[in-house]
Amino acid sequence: MNDLASFSALLTPEGRALLDAVRDTDPADELAVATRLRREHPAELVSAALGQARLRQRAVAKFGAADAGRMFFTPNGVEQSTRASVAAYRAARMKALGAGSVADLCCGIGGDALALARAGIRVLAVDRDPVTVAVARANAEVLGLADLVEVREADVMGVDTAGYDAVFVDPARRGGRGRIFDPEAYSPPLSWAVEAAGKAPCAALKIAPGIPHEAIPQDAEAEWISDGGDVKEAVLWFGTRPGAIRATLLPGPRTLLSRGLPDPEVRPVGRYLYEPDGAAIRAHLVAEVAAELDAGLIDATIAYITADELRPTPCATAYEITDQLPFNVKKLRALLREREVGVLTVKKRGSAVEPEELRKKVKPQGPNSATVFLTRVAGAPTMLVGRPV
Repeated sequence: MNDLASFSALLTPEGRALLDAVRDTDPADELAVATRLRREHPAELVSAALGQARLRQRAVAKFGAADAGRMFFTPNGVEQSTRASVAAYRAARMKALGAGSVADLCCGIGGDALALARAGIRVLAVDRDPVTVAVARANAEVLGLADLVEVREADVMGVDTAGYDAVFVDPARRGGRGRIFDPEAYSPPLSWAVEAAGKAPCAALKIAPGIPHEAIPQDAEAEWISDGGDVKEAVLWFGTRPGAIRATLLPGPRTLLSRGLPDPEVRPVGRYLYEPDGAAIRAHLVAEVAAELDAGLIDATIAYITADELRPTPCATAYEITDQLPFNVKKLRALLREREVGVLTVKKRGSAVEPEELRKKVKPQGPNSATVFLTRVAGAPTMLVGRPV
């Protein structure tokens, strides 16, 4: 799908029939399938259908098989769209804040707009790319949400959001050279998005999870969201709790709020090591996790916490530590051989050694499994060996 014409062709009866025909095509069989179908259909339409089938297969991880199998995508849309679980959480929060209508600026293929509409919220979805707009409109129609979603092709910087209860902005954070880390290099810039947020009773601005905390506006609430332990995004909220910092863990949701706690004390490695959820780390809430677990840090600069007692928590993954070694590959190899460890998980924090490099050097063999942490303990390069509990 290279342009608006080829996408529009997919919406015709012939295009939809082709999409059904290639739905489950294995990538290895594409050439044979394309050759057969081109005898009866235009070559460009066959290529567009096969391309869309590939995108739908990739989109399953974000949207689930039921929706991904009906929706339409662009390559950038699959890559950059919000995971459905995260979009549903944010839509539910906007609904709880009283938003009955939302202006979704930089809507992309419509992932967030669809989640908002499913929450019963009326949405104006805006994007300036004609193909992206056509895809978003088609997605609203195919999921039965067209009555709640108006899709408009326009420059978001010229859209009047007056009359909407909330504004959601998802600026483009990728350029020709990859990810953009400077918030003012977003498209549109973060400063413009913050100004747009101030014109609505409530607003949410999607930003990169790695944004420096000092770049967060004082009147915003900052939220980092993870799903299944993987950090997915950060959001600046306006009209909620200015200055608040939170980490939200999905599924759940489980929310951890900043209490302004000081850094935990450094203590010797205990029986258990806890790896805080990535959202808690990004939100600088390791101290709050440690307080919940009555735990301390293994090093003042490392986000691993340790305790002698096991306490279940959704905010961290626990490991039972069996061995603590100074960094020494030969000693680790001997230990793993003695334990007959063949399945080795390598984690690192505060170490320059790459996990795959270590795995090649120790050559694990055997029926047992173990986790090795390459890290620092009280400033010293250390290897901790253990297993998840």
